[in-house]
Amino acid sequence: MPPPARPKIYHIVHADRLESISSDGCLWCDSVIVKRMPPGTTIGMNEIKRRRLNLPITCHPNLHVGECVPFYFCPRSIMLYLIHCANHEELAYRGGQAPIVHLEADLLNTVEWANQNDRRWAFTLSNAGAYYFESRRDLAQLTDVDWNAVTTDRWAGNGVSRSVKEGKQAEFLLEHSFPWKLVERIGVISQATAQQVANILRQADYRPPVEIRRAWYY
Repeated sequence: MPPPARPKIYHIVHADRLESISSDGCLWCDSVIVKRMPPGTTIGMNEIKRRRLNLPITCHPNLHVGECVPFYFCPRSIMLYLIHCANHEELAYRGGQAPIVHLEADLLNTVEWANQNDRRWAFTLSNAGAYYFESRRDLAQLTDVDWNAVTTDRWAGNGVSRSVKEGKQAEFLLEHSFPWKLVERIGVISQATAQQVANILRQADYRPPVEIRRAWYY
């Protein structure tokens, strides 16, 4: 499968993080978050987050995964599944997927902004939290991403290659921070979460449209 003409990228956060994100005007990378300690719920795995702080992005000398804001190329990620199941031993968060929101942005617009603002970016062909992954910094190489794996809902089970699970976890990484104004849409699981997000962002200078996207969840 070729890459989409306008690929979208997705970052998941707990809804209670939106107030600090909109106030700061950006999403921070983990290396900044550990210093700033912004309010809100952490939903990732702490051990993997720590490992990512030291994992190098080989296509950019002296840049590490944890120094970038990560996005997937799809909603309904494998990480969201782990959050939904709420039984992984390394996952401290046990609140389920209902309060988790998807922040959607346009890949090409993001790259254009990054290039204009001297921010490094890259994408990976698999999970950037693993010890071994391949990275790219040329949009012409988006064809290297396994888009069949990215778009599938069947990434495990009998007859499914391990490579599908790896390919689905391909990431886009933006150095240091990601501008809030580049978030084009917020996808939520229910009207209740949509109302929660609307209340949180009521006073924000920029309010992306909020849409119920049940198909983005488990």
